[in-house]
Amino acid sequence: MNYWLVKQEPEAYSFDDLIRDGKTDWTGVRNYQARNNLRAMKKGDKVLFYHSISDKQVVGLSEVTREEYPDPTDPNWICVELTPVAKFANPVSLASIKSTKKLENIALIKQSRLSVMPLTKAEFETIVKMGS
Repeated sequence: MNYWLVKQEPEAYSFDDLIRDGKTDWTGVRNYQARNNLRAMKKGDKVLFYHSISDKQVVGLSEVTREEYPDPTDPNWICVELTPVAKFANPVSLASIKSTKKLENIALIKQSRLSVMPLTKAEFETIVKMGS
């Protein structure tokens, strides 16, 4: 199993929207590195959902339920399907992530503009623990 973090502006599509919808096509990725990360996602992989721009916090946990397929908004790109697992009782702020020694090398800090990024198991587990 692999671990990931996806970023989205909550005004465009929030974790509450994902909960309401029950699943979503993770579309609109137009960065080659992020696309390659989507390609590497496998069914059952765990995905942290990060609200970018206004909130700047990890708000929930989702799971890959369908692997790479053509993005319906642009078939030259790909998407995956995500399903919600749990909303965090305590959203994990970017400030908290930056101040946590175990997370000092996380891609969210090192490659802050990337919208789909891998996490190590330890990074994933640290953030989940912080959010519960």
